Parts: sequence; C-alpha cells; structure tokens
Amino acid sequence: MEEKVLSILEDICGTDEIKNDMDIDLFENGLLDSLGVIELIVDIEDNFNIKLEPTEVKREDISTPRKVIEYLSKRT
Repeated sequence: MEEKVLSILEDICGTDEIKNDMDIDLFENGLLDSLGVIELIVDIEDNFNIKLEPTEVKREDISTPRKVIEYLSKRT
C-alpha cells in the first residue's frame, strides 16, 4: 500500500520529493491544495476500493505522506 500511496502523491504533487521525505508537509510546501485533496481522495477510492467522504478527511490527517499512509491503514 505504501508504494501505491507514494506513487499517487507523486503524480498529484508533481514531484518525487515525497519518497525522500515522508514527513514533508504537503500543504505548507505548496505540494497539495484543495483540488489536490479531491484528486487524492478519488485516486485512493479507485485504487483501494474504499469510500472516503471529503468532509470527513481532515487536513491534519493527510498533511504528510506518512500521515496519509497511517490514515489509510486505519481505514482498511
């Protein structure tokens, strides 16, 4: 799951910095914005066959690649 999540994040954020720094703040570094969050949710739903409501995904839950992976681990 980790590699797939990192691949999705790299595509959305347009950088491979993601794999080098699992604790990089995606929002503070301008790598993820509100449109990117929606893309992330859609890609996660498509790839992991889970349903995420945009209103239930909190920014602090997905602020770093590590947190995205932890959040999804709890959801699956």
